[in-house]
Amino acid sequence: MSNNTDWIQIKLRTTNQSADTIAELLEQLGALAVSYTDAEDSPILEPKPGERRLWPNTEVTGLLEQGTDPKPILAVLKQLLGDHIPMVATTLEDKNWIRAWMDQFKPLKFGQHLWICPSWLSVDEKDSVVVMLDPGLAFGTGTHPTTSLCLSYLDSLDLKDKDVLDYGCGSGILAIAALKLGAKSATGVDIDEQALIASKENAKRNGVEDKLQLIMGTDKKLDLPQFPITVANILAGPLAELEPIIASLTQSGGKLALSGILTEQADSVIEAYSKDFVMNKVKDLDGWALLTGTKK
Repeated sequence: MSNNTDWIQIKLRTTNQSADTIAELLEQLGALAVSYTDAEDSPILEPKPGERRLWPNTEVTGLLEQGTDPKPILAVLKQLLGDHIPMVATTLEDKNWIRAWMDQFKPLKFGQHLWICPSWLSVDEKDSVVVMLDPGLAFGTGTHPTTSLCLSYLDSLDLKDKDVLDYGCGSGILAIAALKLGAKSATGVDIDEQALIASKENAKRNGVEDKLQLIMGTDKKLDLPQFPITVANILAGPLAELEPIIASLTQSGGKLALSGILTEQADSVIEAYSKDFVMNKVKDLDGWALLTGTKK
């Protein structure tokens, strides 16, 4: 039974083509906020800068003022949209939402020593290497299998006195982790200005900003030295296209790790990189692949 302290939510299940139209209707009918969620557990890969992708089947939720009667709003929506679109009104108990959001996140361990930890928590384990990172602007907080695979790979390497290239740095998580694990320096490259801002702020938080160089990427060869270790967590298509650039930036005998690749896409990326690298056996996690190799 709802009361006047409960928030009211109206949820509608629709297609990605109709989601924005329904969101606009909810706002016009008094929704204070509108959110989109996946209605069928369909994976969505990281969008390009400025691009917004929705799931094929999307649930649109409008949040209404506490104590609102949803019946008139549902009646209008059914009149405008028809009875074929499933919709329901539910209550949402009032609570400390910031605290509830923070409670979702816990320290995560990768490999033998590396931890990714939100800034409001701590890790109490001997010989731990901790990267403080909050969910925020850019892709990559360690929870996705692609990031997890790359972090575990970095933890397995001897990075002491090594220079590391993180191509497609996102939040900077891989570059910062490499520095915390002993790398001498790291260079992060990304085509998204917001990613570079996030990387810079995260590097400051972890006290490694003086060892991290950040560069706006292009589709052309960058004026950089070759690196003994290169990591790139992007997407299969761009990774294959970037092979000449990534190969040119990796020194002979250098280590390579690629992720952001669905397991079924691994063979095509391996084919692209086998020209310049000796590629290892694929490692996969939850349908995502990590490709590693050594520059010829």
